[in-house]
Amino acid sequence: MSKPLDLLDARFPGRPAFDTAVSRALLTRVAAGERRESLRLYVPDDVVAFSILDRTRPGFAEAVSVARGAGFDAVLRLAGGRAALFTRQSLAFAWCVPAEDARSGIHARFEWLAAVVRDALGDLGVDARVGAVPGEYCPGDHSVNARGVKKLMGVGQRIVKGAAHVGGVIVVENGSRVGHVLEPIYRVLDAPMDPLAAGSVADEVPGLTTDQVADALLARLAQERELLPAELGPELALLAEEFESEHRLA
Repeated sequence: MSKPLDLLDARFPGRPAFDTAVSRALLTRVAAGERRESLRLYVPDDVVAFSILDRTRPGFAEAVSVARGAGFDAVLRLAGGRAALFTRQSLAFAWCVPAEDARSGIHARFEWLAAVVRDALGDLGVDARVGAVPGEYCPGDHSVNARGVKKLMGVGQRIVKGAAHVGGVIVVENGSRVGHVLEPIYRVLDAPMDPLAAGSVADEVPGLTTDQVADALLARLAQERELLPAELGPELALLAEEFESEHRLA
């Protein structure tokens, strides 16, 4: 019998810091053994998610200003890496999994999630592959790309005692916008990137939507997990409110 996976479609338009705080609260409860393995799959707001590493850079305050000048809010993300762009034309995910020794499973979780995304996009006709492409934003070995040249999905991981959070974003439409917005931000942060390395699913297969990508992803997940619809619940929402201010950037 497949292992159960709680599936949450919790969206909070206009509250991007709360979005991040909800994933953190979910991770906290999974680590405490109060919730089982869970996945949030949702369409986010337009937001630049900066990392703790970004915050140490001399140009960080200016980078936040540049993001807001482009019409994007700014939040502090859960995972490390570099700044990533979330848009209303993308699909965000937050997978929280219990793990007694979370650190030992880092690579296995990355590999599993990247393979699921690759295969789901492949089912939609995309030539999707796992691996970094030259010049990509927030580079990582477990990015998912198109044809080896355009980044489509970025992923990061946060480890706590008893659990891990694997989160990221699949760019569904308008990949050029991602590169256009991030290029000046990376320049201010003195980090390399090529805006032309940013792509989208619909750039590869015109007409694809976030709903179609979500359905393909869920179909792949259902082959290995028993997907169970779940609610956020008032207790988790209250915990997220406690975390919200820590992810909101001034």
